[in-house]
Amino acid sequence: MRVGIPKEIKVHEYRVGLPPEAVGELVHHGHEVLVQASAGVGIGADDSAYEAVGARIVPDPAALFEQAEMVVKVKEPQAAECRMLRPGQLLFTYLHLAADPQQAEGLRQSGCSAVAYETVTDARGQLPLLAPMSEVAGRMAIQVGAVALQKAGGGRGVLLGGVPGVAPGHVVVIGGGNVGTHAARMAVGLGARVTVLDRSLARLRELDELFQGRVQTQYPTVRALEAAVLDADLVVGAVLVPGAAAPKLLRRATLQRMRAGSVVVDVSIDQGGCFETSHPTTHDQPTYIEAGIVHYCVANMPGAVARSSAYALSHATLPFVLQLADRGLRQACADDEHLLHGLNVHRGQITHAAVAQALGLPLLPARQALGLQSG
Repeated sequence: MRVGIPKEIKVHEYRVGLPPEAVGELVHHGHEVLVQASAGVGIGADDSAYEAVGARIVPDPAALFEQAEMVVKVKEPQAAECRMLRPGQLLFTYLHLAADPQQAEGLRQSGCSAVAYETVTDARGQLPLLAPMSEVAGRMAIQVGAVALQKAGGGRGVLLGGVPGVAPGHVVVIGGGNVGTHAARMAVGLGARVTVLDRSLARLRELDELFQGRVQTQYPTVRALEAAVLDADLVVGAVLVPGAAAPKLLRRATLQRMRAGSVVVDVSIDQGGCFETSHPTTHDQPTYIEAGIVHYCVANMPGAVARSSAYALSHATLPFVLQLADRGLRQACADDEHLLHGLNVHRGQITHAAVAQALGLPLLPARQALGLQSG
């Protein structure tokens, strides 16, 4: 198969769909790989590094999209990229369609088949292609939140770890999954006081065992969630409903009662955000202040640490890229139910139930769309 790796064009997105080492694996499997000129510069991989493993450099996105049978990216296709996609072409990337009806319409109009990293599953019911970036975003949430708490960023002027004689800051993490666990790990490492809220008692028990009393765990009743947030210096929104829009867990009225200069980091912003006052920001202007609260809502947080993120992501995506390239979409999905769950759009139809429900569009189940027998 001819696989194309374009240069990402989302604002301040420096990652690349596959680094040179992963491209070399595709070439080893007998596939032709096209890489857009300078696609890897953001992770320190110049064109010669890709040529050294057998890739062919193409000058611009138009040439790449025209020739590639499968396009492997990091972020959702921007409007200009959607217009370059064509019927029968395969797109493999993060999509986050539930909060992006315009992109969904662009993909439908293109006639391509779009497989979303964030809805591919595994045997444990986890999301293996979302996990690496969730780990990065969770760790970054504390890092950026600590900076936003500084007075220069509009924050309260609180040092998360405190100092002798001064109490540490209070970090509240809403959601105990991958993002929340890694956020808690970083916050504990800085010496902050940490509370994690999650609706799964089993997960709360796991976190209690993992952190050995260094993290307070709570079930998020309305009252418990409100009390925790009102006492917080930094709140990390780390909730996820696979494929669907994030639930709004904090309303404006609650945020208005938080201490002025507190910080919220909405890691769920890719899926619409879990705070009522959230709207997407970029690395150019990552924060804004609303209701006296500093909001950090960058939709591609891991792009700021592009090299670490690109390699972490490719280690997870490469096996699936190889399946798709070796067998084609239909056979690869027939052989792997978990990859089938990643198919969001096929020939103008929405094929993932949560996405269809979030967008209010008809659903054509992925198995039916590909002409596979029920199983």
